[in-house]
Amino acid sequence: MALGQAALAATVLVPAVVGAALTLGTRNDRLAAPISVATAAATCVLSVIAAVSRPSVAAPFMAGADFALSVDDLSAVVLPAVTAVTLLVLVFAAGDITESRRRFHGLMLLFAAAAEITVTADTLPALLLGWETMGAASYALIGFRWREQTRVSGGLTAFITTRTADLGLYLASGAALAGGAGLALDDLADASPGWRSVVAAGVLVAALGKAAQLPFSFWLSRAMEGPSPVSALLHSAAMVAMGGYLLLRIEPLLAATGWAASAAAWIGALTAVALGLVAVAQRDLKQLLAASTASQLGFVVMGAGVGMVGGGAAQLVAHAATKALLFLAAGAWLTALGTKHLDGLRGVGGRWPVTGWAATVGALALAGVAPLSLWATKDAVLASALVASPWLYAVGLLGAAVSAAYAGKIVVTIWRRPFRPVTVQRFDEERPGTRRVGTLETAPLVVLAVGAAALGVLAPGAPAIELAVTAVIAVTVVLAVAYLLPRERLPEPAWAAGWLGLEPAIHTLIVVPTMWAARTLAVFDDRVVDGGVTKLAAGAAQVARRTALFDDRAVDGLVDTVATGTAHVARRAARIDDRDVDGAVNAVAAATRGLGRLARRPQTGRLHDYYFQAAAMLAIGAIVLYLVSR
Repeated sequence: MALGQAALAATVLVPAVVGAALTLGTRNDRLAAPISVATAAATCVLSVIAAVSRPSVAAPFMAGADFALSVDDLSAVVLPAVTAVTLLVLVFAAGDITESRRRFHGLMLLFAAAAEITVTADTLPALLLGWETMGAASYALIGFRWREQTRVSGGLTAFITTRTADLGLYLASGAALAGGAGLALDDLADASPGWRSVVAAGVLVAALGKAAQLPFSFWLSRAMEGPSPVSALLHSAAMVAMGGYLLLRIEPLLAATGWAASAAAWIGALTAVALGLVAVAQRDLKQLLAASTASQLGFVVMGAGVGMVGGGAAQLVAHAATKALLFLAAGAWLTALGTKHLDGLRGVGGRWPVTGWAATVGALALAGVAPLSLWATKDAVLASALVASPWLYAVGLLGAAVSAAYAGKIVVTIWRRPFRPVTVQRFDEERPGTRRVGTLETAPLVVLAVGAAALGVLAPGAPAIELAVTAVIAVTVVLAVAYLLPRERLPEPAWAAGWLGLEPAIHTLIVVPTMWAARTLAVFDDRVVDGGVTKLAAGAAQVARRTALFDDRAVDGLVDTVATGTAHVARRAARIDDRDVDGAVNAVAAATRGLGRLARRPQTGRLHDYYFQAAAMLAIGAIVLYLVSR
């Protein structure tokens, strides 16, 4: 257990410390890539040890809540997947990223460490640390080439959108404490019924925002401004995937409320369909893959909603390998040809066969073609959806069919005959291409292709009829796309190509009213609040002036009068003291001295004088006695 605890702690600390050192350092830019790859490899080994030993570590945070990390059945599957994908993406980046390597690799390690904290978080304080760090690192990575304003703007859009949704976690934390559940994730379902719904609502909003589910999906489009390795990690095993993972993690809470589970299931199903249609309409490969990420994670969210945690986790892991593969292939082609436009990528499969065949495996897995991974994982979720609601199942099945359409579009494009360069130049649209794909870029694709093909073994079993239906649908749709796309008959509606108009809709429905409310509050502040404060200040000044005048005329006058009277009384007292008291004291002293002299006269020292005095005293006493006795 001690080894497991050390491995778990090191899994999050090693990439965090090395990432911070690389990001803040000023030297060793050439060594940044080897250092980050070695760190990711060590982290991958440590995560496997932690997954096998299932440890827990905790540190005091606040009364009633620790900062705790642990590995359970769910995180034991997801944690090694996160670290493995991170390693492969960083290997690719070692050959693809040539500028500011130290900053890039440092931020990527911090990003990965935050995802690992999120996966293993056992309490809300730990979850919030990983969650917030992941969001901040994503902003820096999307805007990595910060001299280009569009990239910074894309990072800002992603950051603000997800941060707005993240407020739900803070609401959930407060409600969990108020409801008596504490801050442990496993105890959230034990909150009192009213507060339990508030906790579920807060977590649901935060998770849907991170997972780019409706209505938050549009930020994924803007996140494509980042380098291809960033997109590969962000869309596969970190950030977006963590939203779906969190819902799987708190599935008992969703089930305990009832409504939250249904909401998650339907939002996931509708996102799978709607964002799938967005993906079909794209002519930019990275935009297609971005929309497909939201669509595929819709099945993870649906799995959390219908209680199929095992199927959702298998979908999450298989999608991580598949999507990392496709994004890295898109990045390799972008570097080689200077374009990610689908017309410019026609025929790339034949030009670079290893990359082409690896991407084909990934795309067919994305389509749900049997026996590749996402075929089995999707069906595990759909089988549970059928038990929950036939209508939910029908929407999910439609989402699976749409997945085959956009995945088929990728396969057909990369193997189509390219345009003739002499007629239509489709290359070097975004930057000059290198016309080569190196070994460092190719090797991770092969490993990821194996994962995209085989990770379906993680999925719980689904009924044979379900597997057969989806397998037939996937092949049929891919063949239909292969027929329609070359003839330019595949529908690409503008409303879908523009991401359903979500960003302008959010701007109109939320941003504009918020800005109007802000301006209205500003006017109210200037005219009412500031005016009231000004009048209050003027009144206070008037009161202060009158108080000062009263002080000068009444209080100060009274003080002067009292002081003058006191001085007069003091002078009179001094005269009485000098004239009467001192005279009386002197008279008493003189009389006392006289009596003293008289008292010394009889003391002559002669014996007969004493006898005489005694006889006189006896005579006087006898006379007094005689007088008294009469």
